Amino acid sequence: MKRNRAFAVCLWFIAAIAALLATIFLATSYGAKELTLETVWEAVFRYDAALSSHQIVHDLRFPRVLGAAFTGMAFAVAGAIMQGVTRNPMADTGILGVNAGSAFVVALSFAFLPGISYSSLMVMSFIGAALATLFIVMLGSATPGGLTSLKLTVAGAIVAAILHSMSTGVAIYFELSQDLAFWYAGGVSGVTWEHLRMLVPVILITIAWSVTMGRSITFLSLGEESAVNLGVKTRRIRLLGMTAAVILSGASVSVAGAIGFVGLVVPHIVRRLIGVDYRLITPLSAIFGAILLVWADFASRMVNPPREFAIGAMVAMVGVPFFLYLARKERREL
Repeated sequence: MKRNRAFAVCLWFIAAIAALLATIFLATSYGAKELTLETVWEAVFRYDAALSSHQIVHDLRFPRVLGAAFTGMAFAVAGAIMQGVTRNPMADTGILGVNAGSAFVVALSFAFLPGISYSSLMVMSFIGAALATLFIVMLGSATPGGLTSLKLTVAGAIVAAILHSMSTGVAIYFELSQDLAFWYAGGVSGVTWEHLRMLVPVILITIAWSVTMGRSITFLSLGEESAVNLGVKTRRIRLLGMTAAVILSGASVSVAGAIGFVGLVVPHIVRRLIGVDYRLITPLSAIFGAILLVWADFASRMVNPPREFAIGAMVAMVGVPFFLYLARKERREL
């Protein structure tokens, strides 16, 4: 039985990796100018700067697709971790207001620090995500009965609404509406190799770190008392898990904007496929998150070319119905 299950898990990983690679090459091939897969392959592995088709792939499409893939990984893993450490099936960096905290600090950075470098913007985005998370936890814990999954969701929704309103106010007052429209809607059209050189190591290292916490997060997700009996230092794991989620969220928002629902939908799908072991959920969520966001970006380009649809709206078309389904399910179980 265990051998069959291990074989099934291996198949899911192999299929997911193959699907991700195919999706990346497909998304790189199609656009305003259609390119063959052979051209894409040559542009990636045998780049010739003299060929315009290679320049399109190397300078525009490939960084964009990789940006979508890595931010999708980050959002999905952040959502999976938050669901595990909070035992809240509706946890997601977008729904709980973490992304809104990053976006608000990005708005302040544009207003008061014009010309800020991307590395500094990423740090500011981390700070915004961390402060928003801290405030949400404090707000949820301040009510009688302490912090619960429902209170965490409500507190996150309140904080997200407040921060979004404040971000809009900053954008209007400082005439930043055009600059911040990208971060409100979400998108990866502006991703460059410079962004990826800083973004990719942060995301990969944090995901690897999250995998090492997988066993403890699995026990914690099954119940506080059970985790304590199994020797898990619950407060420490909860703090480390939320820290990893904040890093992943901050990095993603700094380059792709406040895209929600990736971290809500993907972990639920993965748990249905391979079970509740976070040593497996975390890496497979990363792959599925990458696939989802690459497809969303691809669809946003192909709906009404040459104009682009907001990638955040494309994801929301899947995420909102899924959130309503989960909310209804949770209400029935209360």
